[in-house]
Amino acid sequence: MAYASPSSGAALYFWKQLSPSTPHRLAAGTAFGMTDTGTVRPSNEDNFLIDAGLGLVAVADGMGGHESGEIASAEALTSLAHYLRAATDPDSGALAPNFRASPFDPESTDPDAIWGEETLASMVTLHEAVEFVNQRMYQTNLAARRGDGGGMGTTLTGVWQAEPGAPLLVFHVGDSRLYLYRAGELTQLTRDHTMYQDAVDAGATENLPPRNLLLQAIGPSGDVLPELHIQAVQPGDLYLLCSDGLYGATADERIAAVLADARPGQLGDCCKELIATALHDGSRDNVTVVLFHCD
Repeated sequence: MAYASPSSGAALYFWKQLSPSTPHRLAAGTAFGMTDTGTVRPSNEDNFLIDAGLGLVAVADGMGGHESGEIASAEALTSLAHYLRAATDPDSGALAPNFRASPFDPESTDPDAIWGEETLASMVTLHEAVEFVNQRMYQTNLAARRGDGGGMGTTLTGVWQAEPGAPLLVFHVGDSRLYLYRAGELTQLTRDHTMYQDAVDAGATENLPPRNLLLQAIGPSGDVLPELHIQAVQPGDLYLLCSDGLYGATADERIAAVLADARPGQLGDCCKELIATALHDGSRDNVTVVLFHCD
């Protein structure tokens, strides 16, 4: 999709990294994130958020032009955190948004009936949160008279642990990715919401669409169908969240080779190495990586 910059106030926005590039201690383990503008683009439209209190780790890759993409990624992440905080912590002071989500059956994310009612209730909350973020950005586009898909948008991918000891709840819209590195094997846990991926899944091998044509994102449409599933936590698991600036240039095998050396105290060095590898491999995009190592 191509998104044009909205006219209201974009020039007044200055990009700010939402979470510092330092170790963050969460209930399930340690997280570290880093983002780089890269060597080609004039600005960074990526961002990431690590909220230890919420148990939330997420990345967003904004679209819509210079300031517009910067705003979209940051607002999606902060709106998501606000909704989850208001929904789960009545003492936080966060006001619960006046919002009604579309019907959602949490049992669709638990086909083997493994998880209890608390986990499924948290999945409903997460679904509502992603829909709220989308509706909020879509309404902003409508107000700027860009509700036809020409407004700002962003990917949104991450994990949320609703309470200590609970499983990780995965959410995903767009083409940022979540990987799991476990027992020496790298597994992609999310599916790219792109025309290219649809064509590959349909068996096409020739005349494939460009890789960056999204089928859905946060903001351009009033309707969004987030990918949601439940991920059991195992000690030693290493999760990688990244924008397409990493995997678009660097093969999974090279990513896995870097992750093989990751330890809780070395996550920052691994983030640096992943970004350096992507740039060395010719990435022409912003590059964002977040590593989450489970105890």
